[in-house]
Amino acid sequence: KMTQQMRDLQLAQARKPPGPSSPNAAKRLYRNLSGKFRVNYTSFDEGSLAGRGEKEKLRKSYLFQSNAALFEAVELQDLDRVQELLKQYSPEELDLNTPNSEGLLPLDIAIMTNNAPIARALLQAGAKESPHFVSLESRSLHLSTLVREAEQRVNELTAQVVNEAPNTDCSEKEKQLKAWEWRYRLYKRMKAGFEHARVPDPPTNVHLSVASSSSVQVTFWEPLSVNSAIVTKYKVEWSCSPTFLPLLGEAVVDKLKSLHFTIRGLASGTAYYVQVSAYNMKGWGPPQASVPPFAIPSNWREYDGRAPRRRGQAEALDHLLSQVKTVHQHCVCHEPCKNQPQSRKHSVSKSLKHLFHPGSKFLKTLKRGLYLTAIFYKDDNILVTHEDQIPVVEIDDTYSCLLMQDFLWFTKVSCMWDEILWLRQCVTVSQSSCSCILQTRFKMLLAISQMQGLLGIQDLGQVFFEPIKDKQGNILIVTVKEVKTNQTFESVRWVPICKLQTSRKSVSSPEEPTALDTLLISMQDKLAYHQRSSHALSPGLYLGYLKLCSAVDQIRVLVPEQLPNILCHVKIRSNPNISREEWEWLQKMASMEEPIPAEPEAETSQNHLFQELQVAIKELMTLVNIPLQEAKDFRLYSQEVLDFGGQVSFLLLLPPSDDVCTAPGQNNPYTPQSGFLTLPLQIFELGKRR
Repeated sequence: KMTQQMRDLQLAQARKPPGPSSPNAAKRLYRNLSGKFRVNYTSFDEGSLAGRGEKEKLRKSYLFQSNAALFEAVELQDLDRVQELLKQYSPEELDLNTPNSEGLLPLDIAIMTNNAPIARALLQAGAKESPHFVSLESRSLHLSTLVREAEQRVNELTAQVVNEAPNTDCSEKEKQLKAWEWRYRLYKRMKAGFEHARVPDPPTNVHLSVASSSSVQVTFWEPLSVNSAIVTKYKVEWSCSPTFLPLLGEAVVDKLKSLHFTIRGLASGTAYYVQVSAYNMKGWGPPQASVPPFAIPSNWREYDGRAPRRRGQAEALDHLLSQVKTVHQHCVCHEPCKNQPQSRKHSVSKSLKHLFHPGSKFLKTLKRGLYLTAIFYKDDNILVTHEDQIPVVEIDDTYSCLLMQDFLWFTKVSCMWDEILWLRQCVTVSQSSCSCILQTRFKMLLAISQMQGLLGIQDLGQVFFEPIKDKQGNILIVTVKEVKTNQTFESVRWVPICKLQTSRKSVSSPEEPTALDTLLISMQDKLAYHQRSSHALSPGLYLGYLKLCSAVDQIRVLVPEQLPNILCHVKIRSNPNISREEWEWLQKMASMEEPIPAEPEAETSQNHLFQELQVAIKELMTLVNIPLQEAKDFRLYSQEVLDFGGQVSFLLLLPPSDDVCTAPGQNNPYTPQSGFLTLPLQIFELGKRR
């Protein structure tokens, strides 16, 4: 039956262009085809094609050639070309898991020739082994048939070449003979690779951890020895018995970019044992039990039964805000703002038209006062007025000393850009006449409304953490927003930042630059800060360092420049969950009077956390430039684990009580290395909520 299949395949191949006549010819053909494959078919003049059917036919032709090129690249062990094809085409376009005429897949060839780099590249792209190999016997039989048929074809062609007189047909037969000799050697190498291989060794570093109250996570590494065959998948098994009888469940992991698996739907408080085994073309290897041998799904909150800190808070705040709005809806202070000029609403509907209208109220220069500027940027371009100026509006021309409390109030308002009109209704001129503070804040709301109306945009972005001041008495509050959409606005003018910086004519001296000049000079720094402050941490458990310093009117917190929306930190592990057992051990450690507690028992989750914390503390102390011997006086915050969205959690490392917050004039002997800054505490808190 196999012989008949091979004859059918040979007949099918006879209808195709002849194969390469020699290894060198195969390489030349492959390289020539590869050069053609780099041409994108869409670059042809579509007008010259007969129609959509011709385009689709041409597309399929190129995809077929790309599939053939992938097989050639794998057979010739050309890793660079394999990676290039996998990057250029999708697995579907390459027919990555469709067998060729010999019943083989690219991954089969890579595995049986023991080409680990190509096999890994194919596996990461989603390649599978041939479904025809349902057993070791079927694979062995298939390989033996391929070798036998190739040998038979070589013998036939050899006899024809020897017996025929030299002519054109004889030359063609010689090319076919060389091609089949090369394929015969390939099949023999594949058969020898299969026969020499054995099942893989067990996976290494199989670690089990508690992922939540209903799940555990197992991570593992490749076996130390794969026994001449690439591992293509892993099997995770779990049970409530150390003998794994009965088996509660199993799962196959065939996506090998990251070797881990989370077992979900488990019962809280129940011990689960886990083991992992590896698979290659010779079958499943022996299983490896995890360390620790079992895990009990739980969460640190179960230690004392506390509820999540923020449960229901967002809903409660929304309800409270709606109640406040209802109370103010029929208030007398609501009336002055009811009859707003229609031109204001009309200006909003015009989108960004007024940005370039000659009658706009954007300012060109500053004249000693408090101002608001909005920076909108997209890639390396910035939004400017029709006069190539950054949008600036006046808040108060009599205000020359911005109080920190007013600035912090403004930053809180930035969380409610859509509610500015309502806030103005609550802080009317009649009310603000009684208080200088309310007058200033009412003018801030007016300036915000003016900026929103002139730009036609409600969301002005994030407030930069400190205003810009100059010696002329100007104070500039800066908001920054990145425009990511491809939406086009009427008459919008985007100017490259570098062009704006070089074309602006400064009216101040380098020694005493104005606030606008300072803004332009430091534009890249402000945009970089805005981008970094929106970055998120990867999932995991982190160790954070809390360090404060106080001034006359504010408290500031130490943060890294590269991630200013989070405390100084190092990553402890990828699993963000702290189990009940781990938290109980931390509580005991915090209550001990000895500075260094006894190490927990080996092969437990507590011991693993202890080792992880030791490494993390050393790394964190180096990061903030504190001698390691001083760490003995530091302490872990043991009241709670700080959870952020369920994917990121923090343990806090605190200095001694007297050093948590440095007072004005107090010397701090340990200055962090470069790459840190201090933010006002309220700004930091707002950044966390964003």
